[in-house]
Amino acid sequence: MDIDRYPHPILAREGWFYSLLAVSAAVVATALDAGLWSIPLWVVAIFVLQFFRDPPRMGPADPDAIASPADGQVVFIGPEPDPISGEPAVKISVFMNVFNVHSNRSPVAGRVCRVAYTPGQFFNAALDKASAENERNAVVIEDARGRRLTAVQIAGLVARRILCYVEEGDSLRRGARYGFIRFGSRVDVYLPPGSQSLVAPGEKVSAHSTALARWPTPG
Repeated sequence: MDIDRYPHPILAREGWFYSLLAVSAAVVATALDAGLWSIPLWVVAIFVLQFFRDPPRMGPADPDAIASPADGQVVFIGPEPDPISGEPAVKISVFMNVFNVHSNRSPVAGRVCRVAYTPGQFFNAALDKASAENERNAVVIEDARGRRLTAVQIAGLVARRILCYVEEGDSLRRGARYGFIRFGSRVDVYLPPGSQSLVAPGEKVSAHSTALARWPTPG
């Protein structure tokens, strides 16, 4: 997957159908002189367009930084076992509300080692229990130096559709769009012990452009 060849730099392809439908309904209502009845349709159209927006982003200046995989608010930072390997890890969780960009991007450049889907519940994605009980999809990525992290897309109370476009063996650039979650949701990133968080709980972050953490210092 190559970010430079992504076919939609402003509006996510996942929203093309919904955006066309919403805008067409509003335009038709306006053309038929529906008056006040057209206003709710325009409100819906604007909401749909803002939800599926997917603007181009510049990555962190540090080429070795681990970038945020999602827009949203940091809701958790702390030690927690990696859900795939079971080994100790540092977890950073980013919660996305309905007003955030919902395109998910690779936090590092590397090879996809594993993709693991787990069915589950649909609790509020801002809650800690969502990491273990909600529907989720984990992607393990290994960089050129053999360092690994796990990024987990988690469905939320409203989000009932996790989209992941990568398979084992795929190569990703940092910032490459690899998935999408519709409506409020969450992405957890599990890093090796000793990784340095560059964000704090409550902080707002942007996919690809925010440096989320640094790898552990060798030695």
